[in-house]
Amino acid sequence: MRKRAKWLLGSLAAVLAVSGGGYAVTAQPQRGDGGQERRAGGLPPATAPVQRGDLSSGLQVEGTLGYARERKLNAGGPGVLTWVAGEGSAVERDGKLYEVNGRPVRLLYGATPMYRQLKAGDKGEDVKQLKRNLLALGYGTGLDPEDPLFTAGTTTAVKRWQKAHRAAETGEVGKEDVAFASGPQRVRGKDAAVGDESVPGKPVLTVTGTERIVRFQMDAAKASAAKAGEPVTVRLPGGGSATGRIDSVGGAPPDDKNGGAGAGGGGGAGGGGDKKAKVEVAVAFDKPAEITAPDQSPVTVALTGETRRGVLSVPVNALLALAGGGFGVQVVEHGRVREVRVELGMFGNGRVEVTGDALKEGMQVGIPKL
Repeated sequence: MRKRAKWLLGSLAAVLAVSGGGYAVTAQPQRGDGGQERRAGGLPPATAPVQRGDLSSGLQVEGTLGYARERKLNAGGPGVLTWVAGEGSAVERDGKLYEVNGRPVRLLYGATPMYRQLKAGDKGEDVKQLKRNLLALGYGTGLDPEDPLFTAGTTTAVKRWQKAHRAAETGEVGKEDVAFASGPQRVRGKDAAVGDESVPGKPVLTVTGTERIVRFQMDAAKASAAKAGEPVTVRLPGGGSATGRIDSVGGAPPDDKNGGAGAGGGGGAGGGGDKKAKVEVAVAFDKPAEITAPDQSPVTVALTGETRRGVLSVPVNALLALAGGGFGVQVVEHGRVREVRVELGMFGNGRVEVTGDALKEGMQVGIPKL
């Protein structure tokens, strides 16, 4: 008597291993009574159609909605905090971040941090970005933003800026006057309160950029499934969705108290080897201004992965491990069952690409009744 094939039931019957972007399927030994449930007449307990269409190897991961570029904003000078921007507020160029002894510290845009008193004769990238801000605010008429020298014209522009804010017109700008950041800042939290002593280098605010992003973590071994620049779809709270792209892949998650892999904490020999190394992935939205869900909302990110277009596919649990080796499906037609050998292609979203001369779109294939 011919040995019957066995259904491959989920991970108990098939091992799907990613290898260089493809999959390897290994049939596992089957018990004599496993996967052989059939109705009277030899028919399988349920069927599913062979479908033709696009098949994606993408996966879904859980992430958190947030804001870009979180960092601590430290005090620039000593004194007492007399005002601090509120949590959730957005501060733009020339806006107030906090006040020390009634003196505002204002936001200016630039990549170089404010690390010195800027005055006539100084030279550097920080002088250039100060000039760019004075020009953008309308106080720097005639300044050359590519000239790194703090000129007499720069002094005049600074005095105009100071006069507009009713500040002492010194013509100099110090750490107690401005803080540089890459763009508009959103106040995520306060690290100090009004009345606290302001100590140089001590955090006053936790700030982020104003652009909405999504962060999620992946096992380092699976991080190759996420590539910078690839499109994704984000399911938002309330049922809506938005498109975006992977902005960055790599680095230890920011909430890793031990510093993450490679930083002396966890994941390695002698450091809790049962913990898998994680990397953080950031997603930028195509239209971030349209995202209105609250900060720290849970979201689901659908990674696209590889897409095969116009292929035949069946549910993974329709696969049979044939007695003579290889794989097949049970085709059910006119109340009868026949086994059809198939070649396997890509797996994705619970389905598998199949090819075989006797297989056509719309055919019904047997599946176990789970």
